[in-house]
Amino acid sequence: MTAEACWMQFCKTRSNPPPHYDAWSFGDTPEMADRLGKLVVDGIKTATASCYKLYEMDGDILPKQGEYSVILGGSGQALCVIETTRVDIVPFDQVSAEQAWCEGEGDRSLSYWRDVHEAFFSRELEEKGMAFDPGMHVVCEKFHLVYVPEI
Repeated sequence: MTAEACWMQFCKTRSNPPPHYDAWSFGDTPEMADRLGKLVVDGIKTATASCYKLYEMDGDILPKQGEYSVILGGSGQALCVIETTRVDIVPFDQVSAEQAWCEGEGDRSLSYWRDVHEAFFSRELEEKGMAFDPGMHVVCEKFHLVYVPEI
């Protein structure tokens, strides 16, 4: 199902549907998009983190509370719709254990979160000719699942 078809299905379930949505996937590989997207659909993953520097460099708009997103799988198929409930910008080395737990990955520990996110952010930054810094700012986004499409 396309993001647009999923969004249209979702809007039919609301008396006052939101006017806008973004469509995106987690991670940097199709496999990661599928794995993390499934965690959202299963109700395990309720948060994500991204590199603040990349928003600045790419001119992207930061997520905001109350915004909706269609989450895509690795082949671009719509998996679900989420609503952003909170956005905080904090240094990487000050991301909380609660954030790590809510992200739902691995053993859900802060140690695991730091290891996998340092590797992920390092790959992203290296593509832009930059290096990872533990003091760099991270966009910590919390969300809740609002819709899983009928297939």
